[in-house]
Amino acid sequence: MSGDRDAEIGVDEDWGVAMNIGLLLEMAAGGFGDRVVIGSRSGGITAAGLDAKSKSGAEVIRAAGADAVVYLAVNGPAFPVAMFAAARAGVPLVPVNYRLGREQLDSLLGNHPQALGIADPEHAHILERAGLQVVTTEEWLDRVDATQAPAEDPAPADPSVPAVIIYTSGTTAAPKGVLLRNENLTSYVFGSVEFANAADDDAALVSVPPYHIAAVANVISNLYAGRRTLVLEQFTPEQWLQTVRDEHVTNALVVPTMLSRIVESDADKDIPSLRNLAYGGAPMPSKVIERALQLWPQVGFVNAYGLTETSSTITVLGPDDHREALAGGDDRVRARLGSVGRALPGVEIEIRDSSGAVLGAGEVGRICVAGEQVSAEYAGVGRVVDERGFFDTRDQGYLDEDGFLFVGGRADDTIIRGAENIAPAEIEDVILRHPDAVDVAVVGVPDDEWGQRIEAVVVLRPGAIPDPDGLRAYVRDALRSSKTPDRIIYWDEVPRTETGKLVRRNVVARLAATAEPAAPSV
Repeated sequence: MSGDRDAEIGVDEDWGVAMNIGLLLEMAAGGFGDRVVIGSRSGGITAAGLDAKSKSGAEVIRAAGADAVVYLAVNGPAFPVAMFAAARAGVPLVPVNYRLGREQLDSLLGNHPQALGIADPEHAHILERAGLQVVTTEEWLDRVDATQAPAEDPAPADPSVPAVIIYTSGTTAAPKGVLLRNENLTSYVFGSVEFANAADDDAALVSVPPYHIAAVANVISNLYAGRRTLVLEQFTPEQWLQTVRDEHVTNALVVPTMLSRIVESDADKDIPSLRNLAYGGAPMPSKVIERALQLWPQVGFVNAYGLTETSSTITVLGPDDHREALAGGDDRVRARLGSVGRALPGVEIEIRDSSGAVLGAGEVGRICVAGEQVSAEYAGVGRVVDERGFFDTRDQGYLDEDGFLFVGGRADDTIIRGAENIAPAEIEDVILRHPDAVDVAVVGVPDDEWGQRIEAVVVLRPGAIPDPDGLRAYVRDALRSSKTPDRIIYWDEVPRTETGKLVRRNVVARLAATAEPAAPSV
């Protein structure tokens, strides 16, 4: 990316003040209006078509008197239309996790009583129960097409108005609403994407749900680049591989559990069109990414690390970094395959200790981040940053001497065993190197003697024989005995969100009720 971004894309000095994501769409419509940017090559939505739909969609929202648009559906064409229509109407889009329980959903929807609801037919009753105006995704698109946009566009929304409100996954607590303002999202796009840099035939396959920040970021970044975006609503390795071939996908986004299932599947893995594969959302086991690099040497792999509060990606480990790490004889360079790369332009990262002091290279502490794309703002709370504008991610990690960031997991996940702080991720990484292990969760459970003891839940490859003593010895050989799990049990699967994040509280709760190690039921 060019350092002179304003000159490169024609941004004047005041544009950032007035910028909102609706204007990103206007740029796309003006620059490559006839190019299909949403859906299949035949029958998809062009940039100009999406621009027109956003204008008439904004009129639908205004006519409804809505102060937000709640989206309770799977990903698909209705989602980007709703996002840009909401931006033009000056109200936030609120994509909601339809997998939440009734109590969580009702509580969350209670925050948006004047919203227009867009839902799949099977979820519409949830929004109706909350008293919202509701249309199905099909009805929404039909109404958009049937509505005449005003001859003159109203003034664009203030960039400080929230463009999107995303409720965090709630893996450790009740979901919190993260406010992502137009200025946060456009800053992310300007810092990570070159305008119209995609070829006419470029296509991106996205396999994350709409209530995840990656789905939002991919809509706006692929559009800005001029790349057609496709969505795989129901992921299977076979369907993913077939879609890449059928649609000549050049770029794709997956979470680590998806990539693991793809590389381990028996399906045809020949995908000659694929040029770039991005992954993130959870730690990537080293054996999975190494296998993928060997399978597809022509593919440029990108590890992207970010949070909802940071408008998606803040660091990137790029294709060259992957290849150098895989081929490197230098242990320091090879270790970078376990990193999440270096900070994007405009993003500052500091590692701090518990007192807030900035730590040096190689020292483990809390990852803190600052930059215009960093929202760090919660509904009903405000911005959670220090006096210098830094947000504490609550992730632990360290920076090496060259600025590569290594993430060691959530600070809240730390196991304290006999006054020693132990990072579960370190143990999980060792277990995943074992040829029989395909997934793992390591947690601390209460113990009268040690405060906490270490327990591991392991998912085995099909046909493997459970051997907890052998696996404990394997860990002990790699780590010292104090980091060896006190107990290893075997499950069919460990609880994860749709984006691959481990739900540790569910692991701890189930382990507390499990007296003896058990083999999988398969």
